[in-house]
Parts: sequence; structure tokens; C-alpha cells
Amino acid sequence: MEELDLHHIFSLLLILVMIAAGITAIAKKFKRPYPIALVIIGAVIGLSNIPFLEPLKDFITAGEVFNFAVLTLFLPALLGEAALKLPFSQLFNNKKPILLLAFGGTFLSFVVIGFSSMWLLQLTIPAAFVFAAVMSATDPVSVLSIFKSLGVNKRLSTVIEGESLFNDGLAVVLFNISAFSLLTYADMGMEGVGLGVWEFIKVVALGLIVGGATGYIASRITRYFDDYPLEIIFSIILFYGTYLLAESVQASGVIAVVVAALTLGNYGAKIGMSPTTKLNISNFWDVVTLLINSLVFLMVGLEITRIDVADKWGLIFAAILIVLAARSVAVYVTTLFTGNIPNAWKHILNWGGLKGSLSIALVLSLPRDFDGREDILIFVFSAVLFSLVCQGLTIKPVLNWLGVNKQEEGYEDYETLLAQAYRYENAIQEISRVQDNLRITDTVTNEIVEDYQHNLETIQEKIEELFQEHPELKEKQQNTLKRHSLYAQHEAVERLVKEDIISSDVADEVIEQIMDKLAELESEH
Repeated sequence: MEELDLHHIFSLLLILVMIAAGITAIAKKFKRPYPIALVIIGAVIGLSNIPFLEPLKDFITAGEVFNFAVLTLFLPALLGEAALKLPFSQLFNNKKPILLLAFGGTFLSFVVIGFSSMWLLQLTIPAAFVFAAVMSATDPVSVLSIFKSLGVNKRLSTVIEGESLFNDGLAVVLFNISAFSLLTYADMGMEGVGLGVWEFIKVVALGLIVGGATGYIASRITRYFDDYPLEIIFSIILFYGTYLLAESVQASGVIAVVVAALTLGNYGAKIGMSPTTKLNISNFWDVVTLLINSLVFLMVGLEITRIDVADKWGLIFAAILIVLAARSVAVYVTTLFTGNIPNAWKHILNWGGLKGSLSIALVLSLPRDFDGREDILIFVFSAVLFSLVCQGLTIKPVLNWLGVNKQEEGYEDYETLLAQAYRYENAIQEISRVQDNLRITDTVTNEIVEDYQHNLETIQEKIEELFQEHPELKEKQQNTLKRHSLYAQHEAVERLVKEDIISSDVADEVIEQIMDKLAELESEH
């Protein structure tokens, strides 16, 4: 067996992280969705002939590497982080639309794409339904990373998150049945249908049991420790251990991780986590998921350029239309039974049903001798690229157009007044600077400064009126001030320790109090 050059692999991974972090930082600086920027730059790098990046491209686009990275390394962490922070009460209050979309909508989309692909794309039965399986679910990586940055309505966000967390579990089950058992079940007639249904129930039920059990055990363990670095390690073990355990007993690893993380984030946090631990676990997984999301989308961009579309443009266009039509059918049919979903939300659920890395990872895991594998790869990669770039770039304008992404009432007026106040304050500072440098007398500057001061006083009065009319704006600003003051307090205590003015034990006690206050503010927010 060829010896692995671990040093070389580490160097390639470090280059990948540096590129991903750089693109993410630039996108965030200019307030653009970083997943889209990463996919586009990844595609550009993939299409370009940059000599020192060729080994990186060859390493990442090896099917086994991408498949392992997404399904085993990244997916448990991303699912776990999202479910960990999702309050069970919100999930329970929206259980009907979430379950209808995650299970009913996904299965309906699977059926529509499968039969349409047989007819329009001329795929074999297994190939058509494999394509249907990987395209029927929204990708949690894509959906969560983009929607989190848009600040959509809390209930709508919960429905979107809940659907994306659960529906890919169903998609993976449908994928395995379609790829390896569909023809066998079809030949068996009604008995085969029964076996297929039983396989689905077994995989989902086992996932629920495994996730519930591991989540409960981990939650009970946290009661005996108040040590957030250790409890962060417990959460890592829980997410990855649950996923691997579920997969080893042929259960849904995806559903198991979601249930385990929900249990730890709700039951475990309630009985065994201090506010400091909750805040630090949350911050840790924020960092991890940002890094993973950055890597995933850059890798997707690199991977997409490996396909050869050749003369299949007509079929690619048809495949994208089939996926869009199936998502529309799934959303508009299933939401008929909810009754409390506004029409604007239905349009967002439809257009926001993004596809991504999970779809690519699943299709790359197909055996190389699978009939129709290359065609499926082309259709899946094309649909994912369209989803991330076209749908991803337009989702924010669609939100604004439908009035779904409105800011708090009065906030735009507050921002306008704040900008004007900042403008006049800087004008006064600049006049003072120029006056000192050019030795200009007060007689010259007083009139201008007084005018600006009067404008500032007027603006302050308007802000006070706005705060009285919308108290939540004032509360929001106060919370911001409190957070910054707590950060300053934290820094001051650390400085006292470094200068040997107070002991480490006293500092730890005070810092814990500060972190508890920060955790309270975060939970209120």
C-alpha cells in the first residue's frame, strides 16, 4: 500500500483553510453571503490553472475525500450545532409544518422528481430515483448558513431549520433504498412495498432511539461536572459518537445526531449546565461551524468544476426545472394542511429550499459501476450550482420584496438619526482639529459649532421620542452597552491578574460572574 505523506496532506489542508478563511472574511466585511462567494471562488480556482494549487484541487476533488469530509467529518458537527441551539419549545410549537415538510414534502418531492426524471431525462428506474433522493431534501449546511445571516422571522427560521435538520435523514434512507434495493422491492410487488416501508420505519425509529439514549446519558453526565472545556469535549464525543453508533446499527445517523443534540441542548442544559458553560459551548460551536461551512462551500466550488457538461445543456436545464417544480409541489401541497403559514412564508420556503454539499457527497458515494452514475453527477452538480448561486443570491431580495425580512418597527428611523448624529459629532471634531492646526480663532468657528450642536440636541430629542414610542429599541441599545461593559470588565480583571494585583482564584470567581451575566444577555437576545 502506498504510504501516506501526512505532512503533505496537512499542508494542503492548511492552504484550504487559509483560502476559505480569507474569502469568508472578505465576504463578511462587505456584508455578502459568504457561502455563495466561496462556491464562486472555488469554481474559479477549479477552472483556473494555478500550478501551486493543483495538488490541492486533486486532493479535495478525490471522491472519497469529499464524501468522507462531508458525511463523516462535517455533517455531525453542523447538525449537532444547529440542533443544540434550537429550543424544543419552538420546535414543538411548529411541529406540524416541520413534520409535514420534512417527511410529507420530502417524499412528495422524491416521487415527482423520480417519475419526471424517468420520462424527461431518460434515466433508468434506479438512477431516476437516486437523483430524486439526493434532490428531494433541502441541505442543512446550505440552508442554515445562509438563513442565519439574513435575520428572518424567528418562527419562519425555526420551520426552515427544523425541516432541513430532519428531511435529509429521510433523503439518506431513500437514497440507500433507491441505489441498492429499489429493483428488488419493485420485483416483489406489494410485499416489496411493505419491505420498503418497514426499512424506512426501522431506520428512522432506530435513529430516534439511539439519539434519545445518547443525548439522555450525556445530559445526566453533565450534572456531575461544572467545567466547560470538559463539557465541550463531551458535546464533541456526543455528536460524532452518536452518528457513528447509529450508522453501525444501520440507523439514521443524521436523525440520531439531531435528537441527541436537541436533548443535550434542552434537557441537559437545564439540569447540568451553568450559564457560563452554555455560553462557552455555544461560542465554541460557532467557531467550528464557521470554519466547516467555509471549507464545505469552497470544496463544493472546486468539486463542481470536475464535471463535463459537454452537449447535455438541454437535459441539465430540464433537470433544474424538475427539481424546482418538485419543491414547489412539495411546499404548496403540504402547507395546505397547516392553516397558519402565511403565503409569503410559503414562497420563501419554496425558493429557500437550497441544495448543497450533502447532495454532492451522497451521489459521489455511488459505486463507480452504478448505471447512470455520470449522468446523475452532472444533473446533481448543475442543480446544486444553480441552487447555491441563483437561489442563494436572490433569497435576500425575495425576502425584502415579500416583506418577510422587515426590521423592528422604528429601527430604520433610529439608524437615520444615528447616522446624522455621527455626522455632526465628527464635523465638530474636525473643526476643532483644523482650528488647532491653522490657529483659527473661536470667533470664526463658534457659529458653525453652535449650529451643529443645536442639530445634535434636536436629534437627541427625536431619539428620546423614538425610544418612548418603541421601548424595545432602547432595551436593545442598553443590552449592547451592557455587553461591551462586561467585555471591558473581563479584560480589566485579566489585566489585574497579569500585574499580580489579585490572585487567579479571585479572578476566576469574578470572571465566572461576568460570564454568567453575558450568558443571561445572550439568552435574552
